[in-house]
Amino acid sequence: MKRADIKVGFACNNHCKFCVQWDKRLHYKQRSFEEIKKILENEYKNGCKWVVFTWWEPTLHKDLIASVLYARNLWYNILQIQSNGRNFSNKEYVKELIHAWVTEFWPSIHGFKKETHDILVGSPWAWEQVIQGIKNLRELKQNIIINSVITKQNYTEIPALALLLCKLWVSQFQFAFVHILGSAEKNKKEIVPTKTEIIPYIKKALDIGKKYNVICMTEAIPFCLMQWYEWAIAEYNFMPETTVIDAEYRTESYNDYRWSEGKAKWENCKKCLKNKVCEGPWKEYPELYGWDEFIPINDE
Repeated sequence: MKRADIKVGFACNNHCKFCVQWDKRLHYKQRSFEEIKKILENEYKNGCKWVVFTWWEPTLHKDLIASVLYARNLWYNILQIQSNGRNFSNKEYVKELIHAWVTEFWPSIHGFKKETHDILVGSPWAWEQVIQGIKNLRELKQNIIINSVITKQNYTEIPALALLLCKLWVSQFQFAFVHILGSAEKNKKEIVPTKTEIIPYIKKALDIGKKYNVICMTEAIPFCLMQWYEWAIAEYNFMPETTVIDAEYRTESYNDYRWSEGKAKWENCKKCLKNKVCEGPWKEYPELYGWDEFIPINDE
């Protein structure tokens, strides 16, 4: 099912050290309800039946509920809110979103320890709010999809975080390697680990998710580092075709963007058995750490 990813505004109540769209809060205003309605109409006509309201923090937009209702009336099949999760701690607000017909909630949490999460997002008490939000969503029997960005500060906590999420009975979780853009680029020496050093922790976390029968995956980690865990590569197994409506541009196919512009490969990738299905890392990563850790797969 084709998905429309709509950036409804660029205000946020976090100050994440890894945010890829950091500077946009300084240059762009919230989209008006009329603008959002036109986007929803256009993307539905273009074949999208799944809409994601996101960036920066969509729950700060005064017309979010009205926008969800409008999307529902256009007969979008899946209506998802991607959020930092803090405002889901308000149960009455969550009930309003559910009543408006949100079908999936995507909060983010970036540490098993509250101190880790709060430092990464630049907001005190954020971890408690996200956890309370997840509990509210579970109590209200919602579909909860978790995103966690992998950084130097949190990668050793990833298995413990996975176990916590399983015990909170989330529907799905994803561990996405930090994309070195925006504030992540400015803080890259502090924020970005090597992919090699995180892999043992990621695989342990995936084992935990599998044990608890929770859908779990990774993003932006190539096949050569994920042997025996290829089932968890999001780009290959889970990601739908997506149109992204950002502040200043519209990307018709995010899949095509990743293959043609966003990610990179080197000469040795041509020797790998997975070359035709592997996107490679985000192109900024080898500019920081080089290519030596990416060893071609020569046998299954």
